[in-house]
Amino acid sequence: MDDIFNRRVAKVLPNTDGLAKKMEEGKIRVYLGIDPSGGQLHIGHAIGIRKLMEFANAGHEAILLFGTGTVLVGDPSERDTGRKTVTKEEIEQNIQTWKDQVAPIIDFDKVAIKQNGDWLTKLTIQELIGIASNISAVQLFKRDSFTRRIDQGDTVWYHETMYPLFQGYDSVVMDVDLEIGGTDQEFNMLIGRELQKKMNDREKYVLTTPMILGTDGQQMSKTSGNCVWLQDPPAEMFGKLMSVADAQIIPYLELCTDVPLKEVNELKSQLEGDSNPKDIKQRMAWEITKIWHDEGAANQAKEEFESRFSAGELPSDIETTEVKTGERNLADLLVETGLSSSKSEARRLIEQGGVRINQDKVESGTVNVNSGDVLQAGKHRFIRIG
Repeated sequence: MDDIFNRRVAKVLPNTDGLAKKMEEGKIRVYLGIDPSGGQLHIGHAIGIRKLMEFANAGHEAILLFGTGTVLVGDPSERDTGRKTVTKEEIEQNIQTWKDQVAPIIDFDKVAIKQNGDWLTKLTIQELIGIASNISAVQLFKRDSFTRRIDQGDTVWYHETMYPLFQGYDSVVMDVDLEIGGTDQEFNMLIGRELQKKMNDREKYVLTTPMILGTDGQQMSKTSGNCVWLQDPPAEMFGKLMSVADAQIIPYLELCTDVPLKEVNELKSQLEGDSNPKDIKQRMAWEITKIWHDEGAANQAKEEFESRFSAGELPSDIETTEVKTGERNLADLLVETGLSSSKSEARRLIEQGGVRINQDKVESGTVNVNSGDVLQAGKHRFIRIG
């Protein structure tokens, strides 16, 4: 019980004591939802998934919910603009590998997989009105991201106000005792708590997990290009983790590894003393890489990192990608090879001097590339031109 409430937890609402008492009385039903707005998951997603697995290991009924219905609306949480509409085909493509991605930390014999599209897409007009009649429109418009947009003179689309209702209705349909989600989901989860009380006449608790910062010090997100992806090759994953700010070493150890909290606190004391941050950061990078690959891969990634950055060598396992050679627009090339998720991110990398070809810095918008050239974005992303 202490481990469940003391690690990877930001808040328990309305209170920890009530949830602890309910868990002592018997098995509870708990769920975590993830919207398939992209095909890749990052280590930030894994924080909530780990927390869900802790409840499953404690003998409670755990559900991992794929938001195949809510994603059609688009979660407006922490968004200064509306989300792009996702098609049914994109949703199916996005969730295709999700189970494989989270397999290193989930025992699927203990966790059920559900999709909320199974009930949300079948709602009738009468049922929608019935759900909406339980929540004030003023309450929905008071959420921070909406008021911020309104103050800036930007648009809040009507369908975005429906998102918390749809997410909240998941709690009603599955009749859960607890929902887990990041701190950015608190508003949506509390709407679910209210709907559960009004529609099922019983309590629902909310547990928020801390958000993690990405490689650039900003909140880790799919749109920022600052993610450590669960599918990153070992060397790339290790390298990205070594690039995070020293201030993130302890949060990463606490939130993303299985290192005991007592040892994490000892490492924190060492950092605050005269220990070399690089050594502790390497421990963090090794622990995380080991989870998503294995100990042998983590050892090799560590050795390669040390070799590469002490001798200026290139990685040994650079992926080869077939692209058109010759004169190319550099931003287009970065996107085409997957080294950048968007042209805007690519242009930012170029402006910051973070792009190299064969280890030579490139600042021009147009480059001449040949088969065998190694294209590098940032410190740890490499592609060999086929």
